Amino acid sequence: MKKLKKAEKEKKVSNRELWFTGIFFSLIFLGMIGYYVYYVQENGREMINNSYNTRQHLLTKKNYRGNIYSADGEILAETILQPDGSEIRNYPYEKLFSHVVGFSTKGKTGIEAEVNSYLINSGVSLSTQIENEAAGTKNPGDDAYTSLNVELQRIASKSLGVSKGAIIVSKVKTGEILAMVSKPDFNPNTIVQDWQEYLEDEESSVLLNRATQGIYPPGSTFKIVTSLAYLREHQGNYQDYFYNCIGSYRYEDSKIRCYHGTVHNSVDFITSFAKSCNCSYANMGLGLDRGIYHDTIMDLGFNQPLPVNFNYNQSKLVVDETISGDDMIQISFGQGSVQMTPLHLHLITNAIAAKGTPMKPYLVNKIVSKDGKVIEEFSPKPYKALMTEEEAGTLTMMMEQVVEKGTGSRLKGLSYSAAGKTGSAEYNLVKEDSHAWFTGFAPVEDPEISVTIIVERIGSGGDYAVPIAKRLFDEYFSVN
Repeated sequence: MKKLKKAEKEKKVSNRELWFTGIFFSLIFLGMIGYYVYYVQENGREMINNSYNTRQHLLTKKNYRGNIYSADGEILAETILQPDGSEIRNYPYEKLFSHVVGFSTKGKTGIEAEVNSYLINSGVSLSTQIENEAAGTKNPGDDAYTSLNVELQRIASKSLGVSKGAIIVSKVKTGEILAMVSKPDFNPNTIVQDWQEYLEDEESSVLLNRATQGIYPPGSTFKIVTSLAYLREHQGNYQDYFYNCIGSYRYEDSKIRCYHGTVHNSVDFITSFAKSCNCSYANMGLGLDRGIYHDTIMDLGFNQPLPVNFNYNQSKLVVDETISGDDMIQISFGQGSVQMTPLHLHLITNAIAAKGTPMKPYLVNKIVSKDGKVIEEFSPKPYKALMTEEEAGTLTMMMEQVVEKGTGSRLKGLSYSAAGKTGSAEYNLVKEDSHAWFTGFAPVEDPEISVTIIVERIGSGGDYAVPIAKRLFDEYFSVN
């Protein structure tokens, strides 16, 4: 009898354990299904865009690729259907939008890659799709309407000329990118024929989008970052800073100098920035707290992802207690170990113009089916605060002084006000060799447009990058 009761008890325990085990694994299974559904909803487009996803091939058998348009309705990329049923991807502006629009053969780049899943889907009505299927023809893919401005793009490209470099122009209040140019450029219409040549050309890196993927020493434009760190460490008394510049600065066994050995004499904090005094910033940077500097560069997004949907490289910089005095001097004015993309510098500039919190940069405004139905719209979205409103206000005032009394004087006295920072970044041991930088915005009182420019191996930012900024500002304000 006891044995029978014991067996029944053990059976009940066993059944209870099986019941709990079944519920446990059922919950895990349901959780996995829930997560999969959530992941597909949140990342559906990325899944379709994945080159290993065979659904892409199925869609391209049913649909032909949609068009890409500029903000003012100009065709930047289109699919031309041939009498034999074949398709040609055509880029009417050839080289002008080569990097930003990209190409869709030999892989996909630029906007062609960013909105690939939309371009190969068709949102036309079901009746139209049935008619096309009955006729044995493909459905038209959906079209992408971008924020790009043809005339600004043309001016930016023409201004760079044969020089290597990059230019980004965007709206401060929305984050819409109006122009993005990288030189050298290429003709996406002949990408298949020219592919091997481009792969073998390691010197010019033709396929690299220098605006988003080019890594450069930012030179004196980086004094924006050092200035912000100084403002944070010396809240309320930065006006007390003074330095006597004799054109060069010695620290232990190293010696640096101002651009072309210019002697700036007695300079305060604002004048050091406006005149771009390397010696003053070396002195300033050497005395800065490394922890505050580290926190500042992290707040500004170094070594971290940026809030964009297109391909880019991260800017790199490490500042901690192990950094030597020599290294800190170089970092303070954008040389040494500082590596930065034009895109990242542009984001920081937009943060200053937008009182501390920039809008997320973006290129595509909406997706529209061939029969006019809006499939999706992309609205402006703020990014996180990179600095306080007070800090942004002080930096704006300093960048305005660059134009009024410093190295950006070619933007002075125009029909609009401008603020910015120039840079002359040395890229090798020959001191005279430098990249020309400018980053800034206009008008100062209510910023609308921002510009970031790098011209490789040409000289000073004031001489070569600022005039380009002026052409772009002039064009924008002449039509707005």
